[in-house]
Amino acid sequence: MRAAENWKDYRLIDTTNSEKLEMWKDIILVRPDPQVIWKTPKKSPLWKEAHAHYRRSSQGGGSWEYRKKFAQEWQINYGELTFNIKPTGFKHTGLFPEQAVNWDWFSQLIRKEALNRPADRPVKVLNLFAYTGGATVSAAAAGATVTHVDASKGMVGWAKENAASSGLSNAPIRWLVDDCVKFVEREIRRGNKYDGIIMDPPSYGRGPSGEVWKLEDELYDLVDLAAQAMSDTPLFFLINGYTTGFSYSVLQNIAEKCLCGRYGGNFVDCADSKLVVVTLGIFSIVQLIRNVQMLMPVYDYCMPNKECTPTSENPCDLFHKMSFPVNEFFPPATEGDGGGCGCGHGGNHGAGKCGC
Repeated sequence: MRAAENWKDYRLIDTTNSEKLEMWKDIILVRPDPQVIWKTPKKSPLWKEAHAHYRRSSQGGGSWEYRKKFAQEWQINYGELTFNIKPTGFKHTGLFPEQAVNWDWFSQLIRKEALNRPADRPVKVLNLFAYTGGATVSAAAAGATVTHVDASKGMVGWAKENAASSGLSNAPIRWLVDDCVKFVEREIRRGNKYDGIIMDPPSYGRGPSGEVWKLEDELYDLVDLAAQAMSDTPLFFLINGYTTGFSYSVLQNIAEKCLCGRYGGNFVDCADSKLVVVTLGIFSIVQLIRNVQMLMPVYDYCMPNKECTPTSENPCDLFHKMSFPVNEFFPPATEGDGGGCGCGHGGNHGAGKCGC
């Protein structure tokens, strides 16, 4: 096991009973972690000093309990890199600090390889399921030309912010909001090759058409596909595996069959080698749940302030003579709501609804 030991702005302080206590620069957070199965006494007094505590809900998901006021976005540094931290509604902060050990590992490989190449042939890196770009900015800072691919427009935008904060706005990074598998298939058809590939596939998800993604069903084919986009003398292939359903030997077997079988050599997990190098990480299972707040307003009753007098007029005609207070109702009508209630008068009251 390799540990990320070079952090100055992040510290894992304590863990117990499915929770971890962390320091993100000067902000203390308590977050759940299903891998923390031990129930040891809390060793640190900082448990009581946390700025925020993410609490799981019995119905699924959860929410932040804020104990102290603090900025909802701040920055932390890792060496020459700067990352924007934002607590999200599904417990994450936009950065996985344990990945720093991988950043250091492949950055060293990139820098060493770049010394042996002409300037017009830089190391090319493909980052799939690239999230907020921790690996992207690390590779770019090391001198690589990086293609960053993620299906989430918001996460790609966040990654661009991290690049800008790290002084890499003009670095050779190609930002793509795309389906990772379909993108790799197109790259293979185009003949584009990469010296290093990084992938951080989710353990579970759904595609835009409702198709189900399960890592245990898709990983072998994904690695085998991505291997076809590697150069003839690949530098590294990094897989981050989040599911505890895979043992180290299973992931090693996939790497050996898909990578070493194609390029030769043996599986190595941390060595300085010109062969295909694979590092495998097993981390927490992540469940992504979008919280939706449903506001159901309740109003007091009111008594009419005018006497109700009988009339022989058609009710629809009567309503169309009035200036009906549509926008006083909740939710207010908007353009494009469609008109009419079936009375045949349509939306003649200027709000898309008739007054019947």
